[in-house]
Amino acid sequence: MLKKSRAAKSGTCTLTFALPTPSLDGPVSVVGTFNDWVPGTHVLRKRSNGMSSASVTVPLGTTLTFRYLGDGGKWFDDIDADRVTVDGSVVTV
Repeated sequence: MLKKSRAAKSGTCTLTFALPTPSLDGPVSVVGTFNDWVPGTHVLRKRSNGMSSASVTVPLGTTLTFRYLGDGGKWFDDIDADRVTVDGSVVTV
């Protein structure tokens, strides 16, 4: 699940990446163009609502490419992205 929270005054958008905690098999990071594809920078954290999530704030109009990196080097995409390419999930905020 992707949630976009726009702040028009500041010209930014907070993008929250969320996955159901029970579906995760170990730690998961979200990596992409916003963090130079560095694993471990944005680790999904367990929330009280049964989801695990991480957020990033970027300028409005930014297009991000990202993927999730699970335990054991397993990469996967987000079906809620604007589109999925061979390079990963793509979303414009």
